Amino acid sequence: MNTRVAQPDMESVEAHSSASLVDALFERISEAIVSGEFAPGAKLSEPRLAARFGVSRGPLREAIRRLEERKLVTRTPRQGVKVVMPSRQAAIELFQMREVLEGLAAREAAHNATPADVAELRAMLARHAEALSRPDAMVYWQATANSDFHFFVARLSRNQRLFDLLCGEYYTILRLYRMQHRIVPGRAQRALMEHGRIVDAIADGDGELAELLMRRHITAARGGIEKSIRDSAA
Repeated sequence: MNTRVAQPDMESVEAHSSASLVDALFERISEAIVSGEFAPGAKLSEPRLAARFGVSRGPLREAIRRLEERKLVTRTPRQGVKVVMPSRQAAIELFQMREVLEGLAAREAAHNATPADVAELRAMLARHAEALSRPDAMVYWQATANSDFHFFVARLSRNQRLFDLLCGEYYTILRLYRMQHRIVPGRAQRALMEHGRIVDAIADGDGELAELLMRRHITAARGGIEKSIRDSAA
């Protein structure tokens, strides 16, 4: 297993509360999983992680428990904790939920977004377009929540429970699927175009169209990921 993780400043983190330390550990380990530093199926050793991050086993176990809740790791008797192995069925189920929930988020965003919100969305897409225009650009990779189109649309829904579901419970596992099955020829530019159409519908206050376009967008993304999973298994 590749256990190299960008070393965080755990000394400063430990000066905060136990909850803050657990939060920091969760973020560091989940990012290592999403980025591929901890490969699918890799076993996570508690002693090694505790030594690497310079923490006790208590907060580390709580962070791992959270990873289990977010479906990023699995725990089995005599085998311990392993990074999840994404499957086609799990991808279908996740994206079916996304289609409904993100469609609702887009509808609500169309009803609640301000002109300033729409301007910020357009500025975000302009940055994405610039990144995709670079010669070495291969994928439409939105690395953080602050740069993620779907995260922002969910926030503009002004529905806290919906936001918590999409951007709390499901966000990290979604990023994992994106990262591991992200190179689908031509998909990046199509996704950017689809994002633009969704923003236009939100700007027009057309909730019905925004929902329809978002659901179609998620369906297309699901098809690409299913194909990537089939190809990788062949």
